[in-house]
Amino acid sequence: MAELNTLNNEWVLTWLRRSAEVVARHKSELSELDRLIGDGDHGENLDRGFSAVLAKLDAEPPATPGDALKLVAMTLMSKVGGAAGPLYGTAYLRAATAVGGTLELDAPLLAVMLTAARDGLVARGKAEPRDKTMVDAWTPAVDAAAASVAAGAHPTEVLAAAAAAAEQGAEDTIPLVAHKGRASYLGERSAGHKDPGAASSALLLRAAADTAAGYGAEEAQQ
Repeated sequence: MAELNTLNNEWVLTWLRRSAEVVARHKSELSELDRLIGDGDHGENLDRGFSAVLAKLDAEPPATPGDALKLVAMTLMSKVGGAAGPLYGTAYLRAATAVGGTLELDAPLLAVMLTAARDGLVARGKAEPRDKTMVDAWTPAVDAAAASVAAGAHPTEVLAAAAAAAEQGAEDTIPLVAHKGRASYLGERSAGHKDPGAASSALLLRAAADTAAGYGAEEAQQ
């Protein structure tokens, strides 16, 4: 498969649609993780948010990656309850600001976009790595993306590295004791369970990587 040097708005829109599908498919799993250490509604809340995103994309697809990411941000902030709405909303909004009006996203800009999203989460939630939050998925993802860019990787490779790192980061939350969010109320009892926010973050980043890989395959066949 030929590697793409940039990803465009079609990739972003397809990624967001895939994100809605992935969240819908895993909503019960995410809510079960949340039931063990939180309110038990993370999957349903996120599914409601991305269903609303999907409806807006169908009604009027945004013309640029930045506009698409901003649409997600505003929708999740208004539709998703609990902490996830403001957190994810801030992440997507920071990502939108990072890409601005750019139509083609190269590998360095993708890394900047992911870093901006992670920094938005940190700014909003005041969480640090090993606090057992979604930051524990995003920080290794950002680090992996930066390392891939430094090694000269293409966008698909950058996203694949970020997704794999996020998945490992989510798994690594299992033994941690929560220091932020509702799970922190459990103290030591929060250990032994995967953080639901880290789990959903890994799913969304994997959706980004899988979409890029599929998009690259389609381009190579043309």
